Amino acid sequence: MFKYSDIKSVHIEPTQKCQAACLQCDRNQNGGVDNPYLTGAELTSQDFKNIFSEKFIGQLDRMYMCGNLGDPCISIDSIYGYDYFRSNNSEIHLSMNTNGGARDIDWWKHLANIFGNRGHVTFSFDGLEDTNHLYRQNVSWENCMKNSQAFIDAGGKARWEFLIFKHNEHQIEEANILAKQMGFKEFRTKKTGRFFSALHKGKDTHQGINRKGETTQKLEKPTKQFINKALFKEQELVTKYGSMNTYYDDTFINCKAIEELEIFVTAEGHIFPCCWTAGQQYKWFLRPKEAPIWNMIEKNGGAKNINAKYNRLEDIIEGDFFKMIKTSWSCDSIKSGKLKVCANKCGTGFDTFKEQWK
Repeated sequence: MFKYSDIKSVHIEPTQKCQAACLQCDRNQNGGVDNPYLTGAELTSQDFKNIFSEKFIGQLDRMYMCGNLGDPCISIDSIYGYDYFRSNNSEIHLSMNTNGGARDIDWWKHLANIFGNRGHVTFSFDGLEDTNHLYRQNVSWENCMKNSQAFIDAGGKARWEFLIFKHNEHQIEEANILAKQMGFKEFRTKKTGRFFSALHKGKDTHQGINRKGETTQKLEKPTKQFINKALFKEQELVTKYGSMNTYYDDTFINCKAIEELEIFVTAEGHIFPCCWTAGQQYKWFLRPKEAPIWNMIEKNGGAKNINAKYNRLEDIIEGDFFKMIKTSWSCDSIKSGKLKVCANKCGTGFDTFKEQWK
């Protein structure tokens, strides 16, 4: 897929842990009980040192922490990871995506000092005090405001990212004004692509629950101007191809990981080309190892063989697992081995990711 020496960007998921219970996150079941396949894995300070050599860090342009399952600010050693990368590359751009509701202000000041002028934090605040928690359950608004302000006041560059739903769309302008008052460098809205039906019959709502199984917020699509445009294209593709699966069979894959020369590292130490392929490992609504990505993992000798805690990073990147993923794109169909997640996320005719920002 690419050579170890070509990598310029690393996306790290430092932990599977999070204090939040977001309604459309894979780490829990619709905001309720935790995904039963997770172990609470975290990368330790020693893992950072063992996985990433000083020479490798020196070749990078960017390292950021986000992930599929946890929040970087919950991780015990994420701050060490940033410090370690910065100490070995003064020019690298460091960033974090976070709900911002954990840690104390000293932690956020420390992060700002490490980042300096070459880094930023994206704070995911989806509304204001009366709405942010409707999607980001269990996140304290008071902590969000206190922590982001501490980061900004310490010289940190901050971005406010606002995920739009029907229940918060009326607050976009007010949130933008608040962001400017607080000193955020950027405010941007995000048009979610998660109102996506596996049956391709359209999906307008998503019912949240809590850990007791009680219903909480029902998420609804925002008004038309705030809907991810790719979701409109879904029906066009179904009309053209007969089904989305036929489109996936046909579409050319333009891999974003190759474009960015980027790899993804899970909290367990597993190495993937991207967060989307990694995200297929632990879907709470699938049986263990049911997702197609596991066929490739097992053909490659099992999960231990893609774990950088036990294998050299270079050997994984240039090994058979990455090659199998790329080779699958040449298959005639999903049924014959083409990875559906790759066709969905990097197919050239349907792209909910890029349409988030338009």
